[in-house]
Amino acid sequence: MIRFLRLIQVSFLIIISISVSAEYKLGKDYRLADNPLPIKKDGIVEVTESFWYGCYACYAFEPSINSWAAEQDSSVTLRKMPVSWSPVHRLHASLYYTIESLKLDDSTHSAVFISMHKEGNMLQTEKRVQDFLGKFGIAPEITKQYLNSFTIKQKINRDAKHAKQLLLSATPMLVVDGKYIIESKGSRAEMLKVLDHVVALQKPNS
Repeated sequence: MIRFLRLIQVSFLIIISISVSAEYKLGKDYRLADNPLPIKKDGIVEVTESFWYGCYACYAFEPSINSWAAEQDSSVTLRKMPVSWSPVHRLHASLYYTIESLKLDDSTHSAVFISMHKEGNMLQTEKRVQDFLGKFGIAPEITKQYLNSFTIKQKINRDAKHAKQLLLSATPMLVVDGKYIIESKGSRAEMLKVLDHVVALQKPNS
C-alpha cells in the first residue's frame, strides 16, 4: 500500500512538472531567431543578456539574473552583451568592457547602475566615466586608453553585429545559444522561469 501511494505521488509530480513545462510555448513565451548564430557544440549552454546600464529594467533585473547565473552548474554560462545603438550606448559598452578588461570587482558594474539610477549621474561623457573609475583607483589616462582601445572596439562591433543578426531591439533580452530569444514581457521571475525551460530544452543540443 505504501509503495502504491508513493507511485501515485511520483506520477502526480511528473504530471505537474510536464504541465508547468508545457505552459511555455515557442512563439508565445520565446522565439526562434530567424538567423541564429552558430552553436559552439561544447556541451555548454551560453545565455546572453542584452543590456544597457541606462536601462532601468536592466538595473532592476541585474540582481535576479546574477543570482540565477550563480545557481547554474558548469553546463550553463551567462554572458552580458551591452548594446551600442547610439554614441552614448557605445560609450557605456566601452565602460562595461573596460571594467571587465581591468578585472575590477563585479560590484563595479553594480556601482555603474547605482550612479545612473540612484545618483542621477548618467556618465554621458568620457570625462565623467574617467572620474567615475577614478573612484576605483583607475587613473584617467588608463581609462582613456581602454575606452578607445582597438580590442574593446572590436568587442563592441562584434556585439553590434550579433544584435543586428538576432534582431535584438530592446533591453533586457535573453538569448540562449544564439538560437532562442526571450523578451521581457512579464515579471522578472517569470522571465527566468522561461529561461530555465529554454535552457533545459537546449542542453542536449549544445
